[in-house]
Amino acid sequence: MSNSSLLSATGVTKSFGGLLALDQANINVKTGEVALLIGPNGSGKTTLVNVVTGVYKPDSGSVFFNGTDITGLPPHETFRVGLVRTFQIPQPFVKLTVLENLLVADRNHQGEGVLSSLLTRRWLKTEEDAIERVFKILELIRLDQVWDREAYKLSGGQLKLLEAGRGLMSGAKMLLMDEPAAGVNPALAHEVFQHLRELNRKAGLTFLLIEHRLELAIPYVDKVYVMSRGKIVAEGEPNEILKDRRVAEAYLVA
Repeated sequence: MSNSSLLSATGVTKSFGGLLALDQANINVKTGEVALLIGPNGSGKTTLVNVVTGVYKPDSGSVFFNGTDITGLPPHETFRVGLVRTFQIPQPFVKLTVLENLLVADRNHQGEGVLSSLLTRRWLKTEEDAIERVFKILELIRLDQVWDREAYKLSGGQLKLLEAGRGLMSGAKMLLMDEPAAGVNPALAHEVFQHLRELNRKAGLTFLLIEHRLELAIPYVDKVYVMSRGKIVAEGEPNEILKDRRVAEAYLVA
């Protein structure tokens, strides 16, 4: 794991009318890390992710990604620099196959323009390379056996992995995943986390996960951040953080 910071949010504040949703929140995820963001409902987790990915502009504070100031950039711009988000409810193209869903995420479609479409030799090679990359990713997330299956036929766990695969295909450096274990039974949830960890190790993808089912996520993460009332109140290694009294207090005061 690298010691360099990939995502850094410092002093981030966000209010909605009289509600202070984020209060000088700070988070620092290193390159190659699998980080977990936890906290009771209403603690500010989703708002922090929304600010980081450009859904909301912060009232104050700064967000840096891969050394670049992305504070207030819209979502399509944060996506462009390699910061990709998935949601609790997967949003694939349901009528497209697994293969097609990953191909759509590829940014290098040279055959899409009027002029480039005429250069058949060039874009055919690009398409061949893209399909080769797709199958390498599908092998990593264990979906290579269902490459020709429409997305709506996949299980909940497979859909979560498809989302991760699309992020990697898009060139993501970091994936922010909201509730990757939501709606998945415990046995399959462990498989999801195992495959995400494999993506982290073999593809070098950095993760920030929001997850309520701590017993499922803890064995697979490097660092845990705890939110309460809009602040990061504790951070540390998984085994240590669960013993921290501030974690219990965060859930008690929620």
